[in-house]
Amino acid sequence: MNEIADLIGRETARLTCDYALYFRRQGREPIFVHTADLFPAASIIKVPILLAWAHLERTGEVDRTELCDLDAEPQVQGAGLSWLLRSRQLPYADVLLLMIALSDNLCTNLVIRRVGIERLNRVFREQLGLCNGTRLERKLMDYEARGRGLDNWVSAADCIRLFDVLRELRADERAWVDPLFAACTDVGLWLRNVPRDTIRFCHKTGSIPGVLHDWGYTGDAELFILTRNVQDEGEVYRALDVLGPALLIP
Repeated sequence: MNEIADLIGRETARLTCDYALYFRRQGREPIFVHTADLFPAASIIKVPILLAWAHLERTGEVDRTELCDLDAEPQVQGAGLSWLLRSRQLPYADVLLLMIALSDNLCTNLVIRRVGIERLNRVFREQLGLCNGTRLERKLMDYEARGRGLDNWVSAADCIRLFDVLRELRADERAWVDPLFAACTDVGLWLRNVPRDTIRFCHKTGSIPGVLHDWGYTGDAELFILTRNVQDEGEVYRALDVLGPALLIP
């Protein structure tokens, strides 16, 4: 494990952006290196939204078999494709799948609409234990709200806590949640240099200008990288081309 720690230290030392990198192999002490803790969430906010839904469904407050009207929100685009679907009603189970697998922004906003921003933030704090700055302030692609200074945030400490939240789910909840994360189609960060179909990596990526994130887990490892103030995306890619295979492949 010292070799892995040294490798992580060498590669992160080359980064000129702010970052937080976490790695834990099952049965080993975690490695956590960071120059910042709080980051613009980008699409990583969809991870606690999904886990909040799982907790709300456990108490009967939501039901993923309920039908969702895809036209109930402005048809924002960006990531995803739900705005192109001819069918305009889907069960929330499919809406949540599209939110995670394709990072669909319209689907995310529909989930936020169904639950409510205030209730989501309360679940983040009180049920999920995310008490270090992770919060939802606006819907996705809401440029007017962003112009008023509202944004979505995630902290490195809370991203570590999210792994505990996963472990605390019931077996039937894990059987539903894990395949959603495994279906994520974005291979642009940790998986860039990992041969296809060699591992099952359950993860969620997020990116906006100056921000590149990837949070995820395998059967025996948990890891994430969060970045902000990225001036050269290539330096992040070069680091992950080295670290991805070293950390993800047993």
